[in-house]
Amino acid sequence: MAATHLIDERTRSLGGWRAETLVEVRRLIHEADPDIMEECKWIKPSNPLGVPVWSHAGIVCTGEAYKQVVKLTFARGASLVDPWRLFNASLDGNTRRAIDIREGEVLDAEAFKALIKAAIAENLRSSPPKSQGRGRT
Repeated sequence: MAATHLIDERTRSLGGWRAETLVEVRRLIHEADPDIMEECKWIKPSNPLGVPVWSHAGIVCTGEAYKQVVKLTFARGASLVDPWRLFNASLDGNTRRAIDIREGEVLDAEAFKALIKAAIAENLRSSPPKSQGRGRT
C-alpha cells in the first residue's frame, strides 16, 4: 500500500494535464493486468516520491512526468512487437523503448493495454525457470 500512496501523492503533486495523463495510464495498466505490482523506485532527495514502476515477473514500465511529456519507459520494449507504433522515444536503445505523451495527446487505450500484456508475456518468457528440486530416486 505504501507505493500506491506514494504514486497517489506524486500524481497530486503534479497537477494539471500530467497528473490526468498519469492517472489514466495507471488505470489502463491495472485494466490490462489486475495483478500488476506497483512500486516506487529510485527515491532520493531530488525525487522524494520516486518513480512509479509497474512490475509483473520483472519491470513492465515506469511512469515519469517531465515538463513537456509523461514518459512511459518499457524495460524490455525493444523485444516487443509494436504494430500500433506507440513507441515514439528511446528507439535507438538495445533494451528499452518509451512512449512520450504530450499535452493534448490521447493514448490508444486498447493498443496500450495490448502492449502491457505483451510486456508481461515477455517478462514471463524471459524469467529464469524456477528450480524443481530433486525428486526421490
